[in-house]
Formats: sequence, structure tokens, C-alpha cells
Amino acid sequence: MVDDAVVPTVEHRRPLPGTSPTGATGATQVAHPDIADALTTLIERALDLLQADTAAVLLTDPSGRSLVASAARGITGEVQQGVRIPIGRGFAGTVAAQRRVIAVEHVDSGTVLNPLLRHAGIRSLLGAPLMVDGEVIGVLHVGSLTTRRFRDVDHEMLQLIADRAALAIQAELTRAQRNAAAVLQNWMVPEQPTPVPDLDVAARYVAGDQLGIVGGDWYDVLEMPSGRVLMVVGDVLGHGLRAAQTMTQLRTVLRTHALTVDDPARLVDQLDRYARTYHPGIMATVWCAVLSPDDGRLEMSSAGHPVPLLALPGRAPDVVAVPPDLPVGVTMPGATRRVTSVEFPAGALICAYSDGLVERRGLDPDVGLDNLTLALRDATSADGAHGREVPSVETICAEIMATVVGGTPVGDDIALLVARRRP
Repeated sequence: MVDDAVVPTVEHRRPLPGTSPTGATGATQVAHPDIADALTTLIERALDLLQADTAAVLLTDPSGRSLVASAARGITGEVQQGVRIPIGRGFAGTVAAQRRVIAVEHVDSGTVLNPLLRHAGIRSLLGAPLMVDGEVIGVLHVGSLTTRRFRDVDHEMLQLIADRAALAIQAELTRAQRNAAAVLQNWMVPEQPTPVPDLDVAARYVAGDQLGIVGGDWYDVLEMPSGRVLMVVGDVLGHGLRAAQTMTQLRTVLRTHALTVDDPARLVDQLDRYARTYHPGIMATVWCAVLSPDDGRLEMSSAGHPVPLLALPGRAPDVVAVPPDLPVGVTMPGATRRVTSVEFPAGALICAYSDGLVERRGLDPDVGLDNLTLALRDATSADGAHGREVPSVETICAEIMATVVGGTPVGDDIALLVARRRP
């Protein structure tokens, strides 16, 4: 149990910069060099101002349930061995859970979970949470190789150092996450959907993030082993790297099951099962459709996703009454998924999208859907009867975005998929 009892201070000396009392040089291991610089600066400042022998920074992992050793001085192997401390356990985990400065005078197996701290000869510890906007992003702790009584001024000094450093660290972490998300965007969202038989396809993706970083929306079009064509538009709740990571996993899982399953409701069921089993707490809406070229039927299932628009040859576009079943990741006893089947003859066009296209702050969703319907009607009105060429799906896609989005900054990710069956 961690307590705040104190013992008399014993005078000691801090090792020279760049070395540790155990003979090991300082170590920092994080994904981005700017973060490494920020953590190194933090450790050096803490060692100098607190006149400590060791220092370490542990940052919260993406789950928010653990701390991961990210930088250390004087503790051999802590970073290299990937030390991970559950929040609420051990010294650093308790500091994070209680969100306050904590001192430990006598380091032993009852107060410290990480054996490397004991092996380093640390006798006393002082730790402070790294917090930004009320959220713990990590823990900074310093140690003494002799029994030391940390005074109130030491508590205040360490927390002040942590508070000032936390904002800089968070800024670097955010920048690194944006870079990683940008890589995912380039990899997972192709400029053009994969060509498939029987369909002309165009798509758009626009990130709702002000810096253009991908979120959780995606689209997909692929030919299945059965000869049918799978079309998907999905939207993972959230933004940034976490949503992008979840999106890539859901997309991969859906593609994998499409190797053996060609029923859209069953595909969404498998996706839902995966999400609830391995990623409890996430939520996503998905529109999943399977085209059978042989009989010209388009079967659709919706996991709480916005309704698509269908434009049959010679007719104005209209919404398809696809009943919205539960989103992926949401459980309700007895709930089942349904399939809606419509005719999809040659020349027919389907328009599927994520809610960011029609839902905007200050705009009623019904008005947004009406705007999309009108834009699609205007874009598909040319039928060649008056010397006008039938517009390509790429042109239709561009006109929808120009009319519905225009130059207005978007507050949410947008995925748009337009597919027309070839004559």
C-alpha cells in the first residue's frame, strides 16, 4: 500500500548528467523524436530541481488502463523492457489513479510493482501525475538511492514541473498521432475504389478534423468469390487515430468474412460479434450491400446507418426504406438484422454516405437529406434526350459534394459512395 509517511532526509548527490548510478546511460523510447526530446527535457529538469538520483516518465496507453515506461534515467532496462503498470496498482499506477503527488519512503514489493525500481537500489520515491484538461496522460516520478524525506516544497515543485511539461508532451503526442493517422488515411482510403465488374464507382472522403486527418468513416467496394459485389459505407464513432485504427480493423474483418459470406445481414452480424468480443465499448454504423449481377438484385442491411438514395433509370432519386437495425457494438436481447432487397437494373444508381454529409451544426438532418436528394436529382437529370451526355459517376460525385458541402468547413468526417450498374 502506498502511503505518505516520511523519515528524516539523508543528504545525497545526484549523478552526472547523461549517466545513472547503475552505470547505464539515459534511455528514451517513444514513437516520435520530438516526444523523446520533450521527455528527456522533463527528466533532466526533474533530476536537477529535485536533486534526485533517478527519474522516469510513464505515459498512458491508448486504452487508458495502463502506463507504459517511455523515458528513464538511472533505471536500467525500464524502457527497453516495455514496463507496463496497470493504473491503480503499484506506485505509478496509484499516482495516476489518485491524481495527486505521492511519496514513498521505503521502496519494497508492497509499495512498488516494478521490480526494476528495487533492483536499481531506489529507497524513496516521489511521483506526480501529468494532467491535461483533467485527464491523466502519464506519471513523472523521481527516486533517491538513500532514504529521503520529501518535503512539501518537493511535492509542490514536482507537480509544478509535471503541470508545465504535460501540455508540451500532449502537444507532441497529438502531433505524432496526427502523423500516424495521416499514414492510415493514405493507406486505407484509396483515391478510387477498386474496379469491379458491372459497376462504375466513384467515392469521396473528407476528414472532419480541421487539419484533414482521417477519422472513422470508410467506404469499400470489392468483388466477392461468389461473383457478387460488396459495397460498404461505415462510420466509427469518434475521431482521430483511435477511430482510424478501429476503422481499419473493422474494414479488414468485414473483407475477411466476405470471402465466405455473401449475405449482408450475416456480414454485419459477424462484424458486430467481432466488435463486441474484442473491442467492447466501440460503436459504428454500417451500410452493407451485396449486388447479384445474375438477377439484378441489390440486398442491403443497415446497422443504424443513414438511408441510401436509389435512382432507377428514368426516375427521380428517392430514399430506400432500409430499416435501421442496431449499430455495431450495441447489444439488445432478441434483436435481429434484416435485409432489404431492391431491383438494381442496368443504369440504376445507388448513393450511400455517412452522416457527416447531411448532418451539420445548425442544419436539420431532414433538410440535409433533402439537399442531397435534390443534388443527386440535378446531377442525374441528363439522360441524353436533349443532346446532353449521361454524366459519369465521377461527375455526379463531384456535383453532390459541390452542392451539399461547397466551401463550408465540415465538422464531421464524410464518406460518399456512388455506384451505377453498367448497361
